[in-house]
Amino acid sequence: MSQENNGAPAAFEIDLTLEEARRRAAVMAAVGPDWDPPAVLRAEELAYDLLYSGLDERQQETYDMLVAAGVLPRRGPGHAAA
Repeated sequence: MSQENNGAPAAFEIDLTLEEARRRAAVMAAVGPDWDPPAVLRAEELAYDLLYSGLDERQQETYDMLVAAGVLPRRGPGHAAA
């Protein structure tokens, strides 16, 4: 059996459309029919509010420094506990 190699790369294509559809179906099956994205986002916001509430003066300064540096997003109208 002879294979010709003229130095040109061979075209190699894989269509992953079916695998992507399977992956998405598996994700949706895993989260279940009761999944409520807005409720999840609200719960996450409440968790962040709780995490950054009740900061003492030094913690608030550190928080403000991290916000100013772009490490953390600004929450509320100026302060973490707001």
